[in-house]
Amino acid sequence: MKLNYKIGIIGLGYVGLPLAVEFGKIYKVIGYDISHSRIKELEDGSDVTLEVEASELKKSSYLAYSTEAEDLATCNIYIVTVPTPIDENKKPNLIPLEKASETIGKFLKDGDIVIYESTVYPGATEEVCVPILESYSNLKFISDNSLSIKSNNPPSKVKGFYCGYSPERINPGDKEHRLTSIKKITSGSTIAVATLIDNLYKEIISAGTHKTKSIKIAEAAKVIENTQRDVNIALINELALIFNKLGIDTESVLDAAATKWNFLPFKPGLVGGHCIGVDPYYLTQKAIQVGYNPEMILAGRKINDSMGIYVAEKVLSLMNHKRIPIIDSHILIMGLTFKENCPDLRNTRIVDLVERFKNSNCKVDVYDPWVDKIESKSQYNIEPIMYPENNKYDAIVLAVSHEEFRKISIDKIKSFGKLKHVLYDIKYLFKENDVDGRL
Repeated sequence: MKLNYKIGIIGLGYVGLPLAVEFGKIYKVIGYDISHSRIKELEDGSDVTLEVEASELKKSSYLAYSTEAEDLATCNIYIVTVPTPIDENKKPNLIPLEKASETIGKFLKDGDIVIYESTVYPGATEEVCVPILESYSNLKFISDNSLSIKSNNPPSKVKGFYCGYSPERINPGDKEHRLTSIKKITSGSTIAVATLIDNLYKEIISAGTHKTKSIKIAEAAKVIENTQRDVNIALINELALIFNKLGIDTESVLDAAATKWNFLPFKPGLVGGHCIGVDPYYLTQKAIQVGYNPEMILAGRKINDSMGIYVAEKVLSLMNHKRIPIIDSHILIMGLTFKENCPDLRNTRIVDLVERFKNSNCKVDVYDPWVDKIESKSQYNIEPIMYPENNKYDAIVLAVSHEEFRKISIDKIKSFGKLKHVLYDIKYLFKENDVDGRL
């Protein structure tokens, strides 16, 4: 164990827990979360997010968990990994970030360092978080800019705290690209602190680090990663809409185009999750504040946000074509998580399908073996079924490509439907001729 740092990790979700576990192998770490059930679960040696195996939890000899903010008082490095969602108006919701900053500010001491990992727009750390830290700690934020201001006191005598930004790059459910194997972007409010933070992360990140020149650069680099991906998926989604009108199979077009070495292999689909469906709104909000209208980014968001409704309308149209009554029909949606092979429900766009079908007076069952039923009920008022019944459904939508679904034969899936039913495949699990419709 190294004794010079004691680290407080604020937020123990998909991002914070893997970080706490890795640092807890070499430093004293307090893993803090406001959820008592989450702390109890981790103390019992399990992780409902499935990001960390029980065996890995045991390897963190110096990691302790707490819901008591006072336990953070002895830390000298704080790392914030709380969610940064959007509200119902697609505006950044910085309340969790602000609350975390308030908590840390109460315990900040001279020379302490606060590192933010939560995704934000460029400038948020210094414009939103720093003033809160200063207010609650009665200390000054130390940056290269502040040290360059003429003062009667030399830099070594300045009393205050430092900040850094090192964006999370966790990909939920990805067993290949893990925290330690993904290159880490780092930054700090002074040159010296930037180097210290960079060296700190190098101790746990085997893939290495990339130290940026400023906190704002690191913030911008993170937010454009998912914005770029979002725009690319929006393009493919729009192409799928065009090809559907032309009667051309989208997957066949993409397979043909992919034979060129520089074609980007994106697929159409519903775009949700904690990053891709959220981060572009953080960037566009800041762009609008400074007087720029980000047309391409917002156009991509509009397309991707509309895909759930489009799929539901296609299914209902196919039902009409087969003369299947829509009112009081039974519809099965296979999959609820925002992506395959993980239990993550954050910002899943499957809920758009459920809402549209229910608005048409359909009865909807959702089946997803990865989902925590209590969480889905709490977040979306959806109670997934244990397993689909045979001969029950007028329409079946294959919405998420879980490995469990890939292992079910097409005949078995069709057996869930009535003699006359619609089978719609969002994720290309089966061949074009095996289903009634695909994106």
